[in-house]
Amino acid sequence: CDVLERFAKLCDTLADPQRAQRYRLLAAGYAAAVEQFGWDGNWYRRAFYDDGSPLGSSQDAEGKIDMIAQSWAVLSGAADPQRSRQALNSVYEYLVRPKERLALLLTPPFDKTLRDPGYIKGYLPGTRENGGQYTHAATWTAWASAMLGDGKQAGELFNLLNPIFQSDSAQKAQKYRVEPYVISADIYGSPPYTGRGGWSWYSGSAAWMYRLGLEAILGFKKQGNTLVVDPVIPPEWNGFEIRYQFGESVYQIKVVNPRHIARNVIKVNLDGQTLKERGIPLTDDHQVHEVLVEMGIEPAA
Repeated sequence: CDVLERFAKLCDTLADPQRAQRYRLLAAGYAAAVEQFGWDGNWYRRAFYDDGSPLGSSQDAEGKIDMIAQSWAVLSGAADPQRSRQALNSVYEYLVRPKERLALLLTPPFDKTLRDPGYIKGYLPGTRENGGQYTHAATWTAWASAMLGDGKQAGELFNLLNPIFQSDSAQKAQKYRVEPYVISADIYGSPPYTGRGGWSWYSGSAAWMYRLGLEAILGFKKQGNTLVVDPVIPPEWNGFEIRYQFGESVYQIKVVNPRHIARNVIKVNLDGQTLKERGIPLTDDHQVHEVLVEMGIEPAA
C-alpha cells in the first residue's frame, strides 16, 4: 500500500492520472482485504499458509504475533487507525522486553510446528528472524510510535536499540560480544545466548536507525529547498540543537520544549523573523542562519 501510494504521487507529477488512479485503487483493495481477513482481534496476522491457515494469529502456538505487520499498519497509513494503535500496543506488550534490552521480531519462536513458515524455521529458536531481535523491524516500530505522536515510546525504543547501551558495562559487554559502535542485524532472544549480538556492521539497519533518530524523532525533513522540523520527542527533553549545512550556508537550529510535550510546533523563527508557514526556506547564500523552533500547546480558539 505504501509503495503504491508513493508511485501514485509520482505519476501525478508525471501527468499520468490513469496509472495513478490504478495504483490507488489497488492500494485501497489491498487495505480492504487486510481489514477483512487480516485482523486477529488485537493485532494483524502476518500471512497465510498455502492451505489458508493464518500465520501470526493468537490461535497459533508458535509465531503468534509478528512485529512487521503491526509497524507497517501504522507506517503505511492504510490500516484502521484504532486497530493499528491497538496492534502497536500489542507489540509493546508481547515483543518489547526492556529488562533484556530486546525487541523481538516474533514470539514464540518456531520449533515444533509441522507447518513451514519458510527459511526462518531453519534457525534455532530465538536466533535471527526466528524469534530474535531483527533490527529493521524494531526501528520500524519506533518510527510507528513517533508517527502516532508517542515520543516517550519512540525515545525509549531508540535507546534500547542503541548499541552503546548494550556494552556500557563489563557485564553487558560480555553478554553482547560484538562491537558497541555499529548496528547489529539481530540479537539473540533465547537462552543461553539471550542478548548476544549477531551480524554486526549491518548497514541496512544502520541507515534506518539514523533516519529514525533524525527524521522520525528529531523531525528533520527536507523537501526540495524547504526544511521542516516537526519533532516527536520524549516529553522530558528541554529541546535539542542541529547544525545543518546547505551548500555553503549553515543553519543553526535550536528546538525548545518549555511545556515538556512530545509533539506540536507552535512557532518557527528564521533570523529573528517569525515564519507564517512552518517550512524553512533554504538559501545557499554563504551565510549563517539562526532558526528557533518552539514546541508548545496551541491557545484555545
